[in-house]
Amino acid sequence: MLIKRIFSGIQPSGVPHIGNYVGAIKNWVDLQNNFKGERNNLLFCVVDLHALTVKQDSKVLRDNIYSMVASLLACGIDPKKSLVFQQSQVPYHSELTWYLSCNASTGQLKRMHQWKTKAGKEKDEANLGLFSYPVLMSADILLYKATHIPVGDDQIQHIELTRDLAQSFNKQYGNIFPVPTTLLTTAPRIMSLRNPKNKMSKSDSNKNSCINITDSNDEIVFKLKKAVTDSAPYITHDLNNREGVCNLIDIYSAMTNKRPEDIIQHYTDLEYFTKTLKKDLTDVVINELAPIRSEYERIIKDQAYLHHILEEGSNTANELALETIKEIRQHLGLR
Repeated sequence: MLIKRIFSGIQPSGVPHIGNYVGAIKNWVDLQNNFKGERNNLLFCVVDLHALTVKQDSKVLRDNIYSMVASLLACGIDPKKSLVFQQSQVPYHSELTWYLSCNASTGQLKRMHQWKTKAGKEKDEANLGLFSYPVLMSADILLYKATHIPVGDDQIQHIELTRDLAQSFNKQYGNIFPVPTTLLTTAPRIMSLRNPKNKMSKSDSNKNSCINITDSNDEIVFKLKKAVTDSAPYITHDLNNREGVCNLIDIYSAMTNKRPEDIIQHYTDLEYFTKTLKKDLTDVVINELAPIRSEYERIIKDQAYLHHILEEGSNTANELALETIKEIRQHLGLR
């Protein structure tokens, strides 16, 4: 299938950390720079409705939406080349979610790995939004008839649900949706600097566990210096059970596009290599993030500009979404 339209979303968690950056945003910028289609066929959405599955402070959420948009722009997303918009400002996301919900089974949703993980043993107490948000995610994609979805491997199950819902809806009501294809990112999953068995997260109680894209040079130096590794004096190509070292290699690889095996080879035979590796990686991360931090600090001061980006993008997204909703309403017999 030719790439006709790409859609991806990101939650407004404020300023992203480097895991978000290399896992999603950096990939988006690459897609944008290589995309041959029109701007309206490259959609990047701030999915603020998804954020409501956990309790939010309204002011913090509002600030986080603007911080996320400023971060996307600072990282290289160009609103002249990509459509950047806010999910909640396009009410058709919610409308299509209801239509799809009436075609999705509870069995499908109960099998979602993230539902099992996030709800844990308290499934009866978890909110309905957490249970059904994969349907909203499917609606996000299908509303714009996206053909390709860039995601990490942790989201494959959700895309499979989207494909299933598209196919079942098409079978029942007519050929409305293209069945989307996954564009699987090759970026490694970045782990916590303090507990490298866990994924990097801003919700970690230890703030030295993650590097945000706006961290100062001194903060980056300190966090990487304190990053957990191990006491083995030499590096090897077998990094099993050496999660901390593997994590630093993955960050280095993702930031430089160098192969992990080439990075490992560079430090082979260097005794107590971690000190040199951390120093070199610190330079790499600072060089990558310094211009992003500077651009972010410039953009975040212009709230009117950020409002304009979201308003203009959301207006265009509404026009695209309405075309799909009109077609769906007709096929459902609602019009």
